[in-house]
Amino acid sequence: MRDAKDRRQQAIADLIRSGPPANQEELAERLERLGFAVTQATVSRDLEQLGAVKVRRDGRLSYVLPDQVVAGSAAPRLAGVVRDWVRSIDCAGNLTVIKTPPGSAHLVGVVLDGADLANIVGTICGDDTIFVACRKEVDAVAFAKHLEAMRYG
Repeated sequence: MRDAKDRRQQAIADLIRSGPPANQEELAERLERLGFAVTQATVSRDLEQLGAVKVRRDGRLSYVLPDQVVAGSAAPRLAGVVRDWVRSIDCAGNLTVIKTPPGSAHLVGVVLDGADLANIVGTICGDDTIFVACRKEVDAVAFAKHLEAMRYG
């Protein structure tokens, strides 16, 4: 069973890299053409386990893998993601709390993790909220200000 799942997830990753699907239905159709019998729930679970996220490229939403999101220089990528996806930023103790549109927190979290920023211990992403754990409260405040500058800069 595990082998079939691994082969299916490898096929999904290959499909995303070769021509990103716009939605899960399109991905399921492409998988079926390759001989994989899948349901939407299976595709959804596989995308989650692969860390795939939807991004807008050339005016079109499509799935990409985490290594595709953080490709290139981290600073310009982070600034672009913050401008496009972050809706609000607040602090609570040593946490910076970031709000995004529904379903977008993972995208921002992957880019934050890939940016390897100083004084950030880690991130936890929900559907539309990210908790960024900083070493100290002062670090959280400085990080929030840095993100706000990116957002409006």
